[in-house]
Amino acid sequence: MDKQSKVDATYLVGLMSGTSVDGIDAAVVKLFPSAEKEHGVEIELLAFENTPFEMQVRNSIFELFDPVSATIDKVGAMNMWLGELYAQATLSVIGKCGLSPSQIFAVGSHGQTIYHAPDENVMGGYNLHCTVQIGDGAVIANRTGIPCVSDFRVADMAMGGQGAPLVPFTEYLLFNNPKKTLLMQNIGGIGNVTVLPVNASPDEVFAFDTGPGNMIIDGLVSQLFAPMTMDVNGEIGAGGQVIDELLKWMQQDKYYTMPLPKSTGRERFGQQYVAQIIEMMKVNNWKAEDVVATATYLTAWSIVDSYERYIAPQHQAEQLLIGGGGSYNKTLLRDLQHLFAPHNVQVLTQEDIGGNSDAKEAIAFALLACYTMERLPNNIPLVTGASQPVVMGKISWPYIGRSQEA
Repeated sequence: MDKQSKVDATYLVGLMSGTSVDGIDAAVVKLFPSAEKEHGVEIELLAFENTPFEMQVRNSIFELFDPVSATIDKVGAMNMWLGELYAQATLSVIGKCGLSPSQIFAVGSHGQTIYHAPDENVMGGYNLHCTVQIGDGAVIANRTGIPCVSDFRVADMAMGGQGAPLVPFTEYLLFNNPKKTLLMQNIGGIGNVTVLPVNASPDEVFAFDTGPGNMIIDGLVSQLFAPMTMDVNGEIGAGGQVIDELLKWMQQDKYYTMPLPKSTGRERFGQQYVAQIIEMMKVNNWKAEDVVATATYLTAWSIVDSYERYIAPQHQAEQLLIGGGGSYNKTLLRDLQHLFAPHNVQVLTQEDIGGNSDAKEAIAFALLACYTMERLPNNIPLVTGASQPVVMGKISWPYIGRSQEA
């Protein structure tokens, strides 16, 4: 960002609801140019809230993950419903830090991904790969009185990119280190890593989805330990043992050896994948705790395998910094520390460095939105595979005079 364009601090809201469908993460941030980084910015987190989805909402979203049941009327209705819920979350978190909506420059909303198909799909001579995020920005803008930037991924895909991962752009701005090679590992429903080589320039940064994060674990817990929807603190996994046969089967998925750039989602590791595991469990009479322990280990293995396969041949990392909900899974952290020990890579969470694991991605979309509003490119083509930098995000403007005071 041009340091001369914003002398004063800018207030933004970032919204995120990920592939785990736990709820809405909302963050209010104060953004100002960095005096220490040539191309960097500084971010101060002023307030953060997580609003869990009610079960009716969560179930309705999950229904849309199946293209057969995701009819146009259901997608359209949920698009508007989520817009209302995102707007409520926005006003709530603004009030929490004592600001008013009129002080907020923009809202950046990731939306809820219900379909992501980044692979080439040629029809009529065009590559029609696509992605769908819902939670309408126009609803957010007109309920809050704040411009809303949403639907970020499509612009990158229009230029041949995968539309993912997007957070590496913000991680470069915020975490680039002149002395260390850092791995920024997010563990949401899907795991993704950003590689920041020592004192990296933008064209040296690369990133990709490492594979499933919490997605398989959450899917198994939801089926085997209902009404639980996640393995809180990794307690279920801690009580089980890894099943070698199941682990080997899971490690054979072709995703792990696909060339970069690459991204994945619920289409590969979602409900159908979980159903296969549960069927194998019944046939082999495996214990539920052991199945969860194996899925947890698989996530750790996929992250280390990605490091060995794609990163270590070029860059020896000093630290792995973990964000996202997976950072609270103590069993997963234990497995990661054990597997990374031979590589002399220190495994830390965002909290270990004074950050907030839950807020990290919401903060990222606030920053992405600021770049969109200033018409500045906010993707990294080497990361996504796009042919050129683009300005991602669509802006919804509220009616003038509609601003609501908190």
